[in-house]
Amino acid sequence: MTPTAIGDPARPAPAVDGRIDRALVVLLAVTTGLAVASNYYVQPLLARLQTDLHLHGTTAGLIVTVSQFGYVLGLIFVLPLGDLFERRRLIVVLAVGTALALVGFALSRSAAEVMIAAAFVGLLSVVAQVLVPFAASLAHDDERGKVVGTVMGGLLLGILVARTVAGYLAELGGWPTVFWVAAGLMLVSALALRLRLPRFHAQAGLSYPRLLASTLALVRDEPVLRLRMIYGVMSFGAFSVLWTSIAFLLAGAPYHYSTGTIGLFGLIGAAGALAANAAGRLADAGHERFTTGATAVLLCLSWWPVALGKHSLLALIIGVIVLDLAVQGLHISNQSQIYRLRPEARARITSAYMTAYFTGGAAGSALSTAAYVHSGWMAVCLVGAGFGALAIVLWVVGLLFAKRSPSTPSMAVSA
Repeated sequence: MTPTAIGDPARPAPAVDGRIDRALVVLLAVTTGLAVASNYYVQPLLARLQTDLHLHGTTAGLIVTVSQFGYVLGLIFVLPLGDLFERRRLIVVLAVGTALALVGFALSRSAAEVMIAAAFVGLLSVVAQVLVPFAASLAHDDERGKVVGTVMGGLLLGILVARTVAGYLAELGGWPTVFWVAAGLMLVSALALRLRLPRFHAQAGLSYPRLLASTLALVRDEPVLRLRMIYGVMSFGAFSVLWTSIAFLLAGAPYHYSTGTIGLFGLIGAAGALAANAAGRLADAGHERFTTGATAVLLCLSWWPVALGKHSLLALIIGVIVLDLAVQGLHISNQSQIYRLRPEARARITSAYMTAYFTGGAAGSALSTAAYVHSGWMAVCLVGAGFGALAIVLWVVGLLFAKRSPSTPSMAVSA
């Protein structure tokens, strides 16, 4: 059950002296960002889609929820295949599939067609999460946090920069242009992955049904994984609460911003990517407990300036930066912990964790849309702050448990 990298004489080795090649890390980060961006191009376009396709406000907001639900299905049923099949081949197939789903989105002309395309984009763009444990498997033990942090920094940049790119492309050529360009980028990515990635097989030795069952067994048997899954729900839930409704806030009074200007807020949030390497280094040094607590507090407190952002642009910008820093820092702390558990089962561990993570995101999107439609921006902020407050409670309870059970190092570390 030991993971093996299968060499190719025509391709450079994936690592030097046991360490992953830096160029390969950059490739993994860039392609992870492009893959996950596929789910987020639509967010600054919601107001325009609502107008062009004659959608109700709630229906427009549900496009994001449907995409994230598709992503959750991919995490449950597709991601574990990384422990069953050769990963380079799986990654390339999923990247091409994502490109085709984006073409379907560009061709959509009704609410039903958009929802179906969004679901398939979510389902297949799970390739981003196949790449993360791939990077962790190739990395040396003492650089794993840094490598995962770099790849996750690419993922966060993809999520956030997608909004800026989508906003301006929509102004230049309409919203379908966004998805045509995105499809082209994914096809280029698929080619680059096919040419550069090493072949890699984890050799799980299980049938597909047993592989899925073993994922549930991992959740049952690993308390650290369960705890970090809950943290993931809280962090990405709060993230999705903000980014699902912010387009509606900025398109209305007092801002009345264009689609392109709304997309620029993705660049503001990109400051959160700076937390990726910092959090990874802290994790490598054994400071997960501090990082977890600090980011949980920031996750809650960030909603104060976000709430003031209803009438203050400066406050909104500050809140967005702090929130994204908190989300990314907590996420990297979570991944640093779970990837130490079972090296031979990293795809399944990622499947369990990211299923919880994006379930939190789907819940956050749905709650955010309902809160904004029925009660406005302040209700959205209360929902988001609630996710942060629950993360703080979880951290405090973990600290108390660690003090009472000093002989249980796994729980103490994961608090």
